[in-house]
Amino acid sequence: MNIIEQLILRVIDANINRLREGLRVSEDICRFALNDETLSQQLKALRHQVKQASDLIAPYPQLLHARDVQSDVGAATPNKDEDQRDNIQRILAANMKRTQECCRVLEEFAKLYSNEAASTFKTMRYNLYALEKNIYDIMEERKI
Repeated sequence: MNIIEQLILRVIDANINRLREGLRVSEDICRFALNDETLSQQLKALRHQVKQASDLIAPYPQLLHARDVQSDVGAATPNKDEDQRDNIQRILAANMKRTQECCRVLEEFAKLYSNEAASTFKTMRYNLYALEKNIYDIMEERKI
């Protein structure tokens, strides 16, 4: 693997990890805080779609090989918004936005490897926009 491909796969790996993490947090909110089986299953299904789409880009060992946490210039940079998690809605909002942003990045970079994967991430992004609204509507209805 040449250096350019390794750098591209590093971007993809980081965003796949962020996407799965954001989906898991959102899924757990729906599962444990809202007790909503349908929403939690939809988010779980999206996590599995991430795996399938990422396999179209590169095998997991190749993505893992591209990972370079020690050289991540943004890892130590504080994010002022991370301290603003004073309620469950903010936790959900932060994680849903994270997932949507990752889908956008992955949609663009996946085009270098697989149009099918790029299309999957685009569809996923729009599904996440709709899911976010549905989850908020339920939270509002239940006064959570």
